[in-house]
Amino acid sequence: MYKWTIRLIIPTSILLSGLVLTQSSFATAEYTKKEKKACTVCHVTSGKKDLNDVGKCYAEHNHSLEGCIK
Repeated sequence: MYKWTIRLIIPTSILLSGLVLTQSSFATAEYTKKEKKACTVCHVTSGKKDLNDVGKCYAEHNHSLEGCIK
């Protein structure tokens, strides 16, 4: 019974971890679709959390690019 439990727990935990990571990345995809801009408009590097000046302005202005892009 112990081996069966381990065989179930490991794949399940890997699957759940993948789902959690995937869910956390949807926010940036939603903003990208909403604003019709590339990730690098607000982020220093695509795939990284570091924001540039436009990204900081976007966050401070209730997720609106109005007044953030010149």
